Amino acid sequence: MEYQLQIERVIKTLKHDLPTLFQKDISYDIYTQDIYFQDPVNKFKYKFNYRIIFWTLRFHARLFFNQIYFDVHEIYQSDEDTILAKWTVRGVLRVPWQAGIFFNGYSTYKLNRKGLIYEHIDTWDRKPGKILKQFFRKGEDS
Repeated sequence: MEYQLQIERVIKTLKHDLPTLFQKDISYDIYTQDIYFQDPVNKFKYKFNYRIIFWTLRFHARLFFNQIYFDVHEIYQSDEDTILAKWTVRGVLRVPWQAGIFFNGYSTYKLNRKGLIYEHIDTWDRKPGKILKQFFRKGEDS
């Protein structure tokens, strides 16, 4: 029962944190000290590095984008020790031709026996190079 309450707390925290991750910091008390993170361009371990990746996301969002959003579609417990979050990143790059970015993905969070996240794997719907190509499109001509 206590484990399930902790999972509900983790889901509630993710639902609160993820939609604004480009604007403000997330809560780190739902993660283990040795959390492992992986996405198509990064791979590392430990909460210190995890905090840096979120700081970097916010920094680059402010630096490179006029608008950027992390749209959360659903967050749910998919297995006893697994939470899935489905999302979309969309934004407008700070360039004269107002290039847009748009891609979908999902995050798989694995929980330990205490109900803390020890692994966070992001999967994107396309390769990073394809996502970057969106930055160079000028309207409909490319």
